[in-house]
Amino acid sequence: MSASQTYSDVPTILVKIFGKDRPGITAGLFDTLAAYSVDVVDIEQVVTRGRIVLCALVTEPPAGQEGDLRATVHSWAESMKMQAEIISGLGDNRPRGLGRSHVTVLGHPLTAESTARIAARITATGGNIDRIFRLAKYPVTAVEFAVSGADPETLRTALVTESVALGVDVAVVAAGLHRRAQRLVVMDVDSTLIQDEVIELFAAHAGCEKEVAEVTAAAMRGELDFEQSLHARVALLEGLDASVVEKVRGEVVLTPGARTLIRTLKRLGFQVGVVSGGFTQVTDDLKERLGLDFAQANTLEIVDGRLTGKVVGEIVDRAGKARLLRRFAAEAGVPLAQTVAIGDGANDLDMLNAAGLGVAFNAKPVVRRAAHTAVNFPFLDTVLYLLGVTREEVEAADTHDEE
Repeated sequence: MSASQTYSDVPTILVKIFGKDRPGITAGLFDTLAAYSVDVVDIEQVVTRGRIVLCALVTEPPAGQEGDLRATVHSWAESMKMQAEIISGLGDNRPRGLGRSHVTVLGHPLTAESTARIAARITATGGNIDRIFRLAKYPVTAVEFAVSGADPETLRTALVTESVALGVDVAVVAAGLHRRAQRLVVMDVDSTLIQDEVIELFAAHAGCEKEVAEVTAAAMRGELDFEQSLHARVALLEGLDASVVEKVRGEVVLTPGARTLIRTLKRLGFQVGVVSGGFTQVTDDLKERLGLDFAQANTLEIVDGRLTGKVVGEIVDRAGKARLLRRFAAEAGVPLAQTVAIGDGANDLDMLNAAGLGVAFNAKPVVRRAAHTAVNFPFLDTVLYLLGVTREEVEAADTHDEE
């Protein structure tokens, strides 16, 4: 058979081995099969809690040898204290349906009921689950379903509705080479990259924290125009000594998992940026500390060592964040479809919708409903699982850095 030919009409044998895992099982099975001059059509192997399931799809052996192959494989399996199942058939696996997606499910815990309902919803949309594997076991359980036969957008709509009812997070990403390509990740800062609202940290030093917090909350809920609310809040800081900038920088607390997320993305060759309705006096410091590629925010005006209560330069508002995402993508040489945006507030919505994947991180309800997917766990590095990165890969990279 030439390399260009397929096995669609060729008699094949499926050999399934299962039992306690130990070194040498895969080599032993194929050593056994090698004596019958068969070709390997497909292999699948899974190890769960020390138990292995190894499936080998091979071509039928020369005439008259199938019975001997079966007996030899069963004998080898018995010698390894394992079980074997052998099924004759025709051809390779059936072709996968059009419309392929990666469906990532995050739960803490991930219950059997949730898994059953997610799987049933995939089936109801016309999808078939081709493979399932675990991405992480802590701080959340993350599993990925490889699905074919369903339109990714239809699947996303159906699963988002189901996930809200189940209390799990579900992300649907269309399969393709772009998932492994270089990408750009752009994050909001306040209540996303960091746990704080920076303007409230400034307000605490000015004695107007309560007034600023009330305006901030209304703006994040989408009840106020962001630019108007920004000017109103900044005006309350008038006269504050500029030395407070260093104090606020020291008070900023990163969201758990933020360093891990950025460090891992950078190792993968991604570019990472932040856009913020906050202030460059803080984001410039974060850019330097975290090794970010891009950063843009509003700038507090400082004259004669004091805040004037005004901002200068381009205003970074809801529309501005989406505009900056496009600008960063152009500068990075990354198509917009390969960008990821992460945010929590109403002023992040345009950016989230413009990105190839918009992730609502511990977001307000209006944002969760509008974004491509939502993460409702307080660990920013869980976003890595939506990109197909496993916990083991993160830890292996960390260990390599320590050596």
